[in-house]
Amino acid sequence: MLASLFLIGALVTTPQMSVQAAGQSVIDESAGGMTQAVNRMIGGIVSYARWPDGSSAANRRMCVVGTPRLAPRMAPDTPGRGSISVRLTPAAGVTPDCDILFLGRMPVADRRQLIAWVHGRPVLTITDDDAACIYGAMFCLNSRASSLSFSVNLDAIGRGPLRIDPRVLRIGSGQGGA
Repeated sequence: MLASLFLIGALVTTPQMSVQAAGQSVIDESAGGMTQAVNRMIGGIVSYARWPDGSSAANRRMCVVGTPRLAPRMAPDTPGRGSISVRLTPAAGVTPDCDILFLGRMPVADRRQLIAWVHGRPVLTITDDDAACIYGAMFCLNSRASSLSFSVNLDAIGRGPLRIDPRVLRIGSGQGGA
């Protein structure tokens, strides 16, 4: 009987445990540890997004605008099949073929313009320059001590056509997201 309860408990908690790994990562102390953690976390977040046509993260384009604070080299590591191509672009160069918009350090006016442009479009927004997640991005990366976590802006997600797995939303909200 006790063994059965343990197996049921393991089956119920296992899916959430794999999602929690995307919610907070311990950073390897090596030179590229933070970059690796950021790329893993972005890939994890993207893998739980669904675009309006029902497709997943496979073969998406991420446009990087501004200067990323946490990772100088962006190359999201997606679990499973597919890949995310990365293109550095100025704020004025963002086009509808950007499925994911990564916002680094940039002028406030450019950030506001990009967030306004995204409303209603199937574009996932992630930033590493707004830990409190108050300026309109959907997901906000935050580095503390030797860990990386993310916050979620539920309002920004709710205004767009993307669907995000609720398990990821709970994890991000539990860590101080808006």
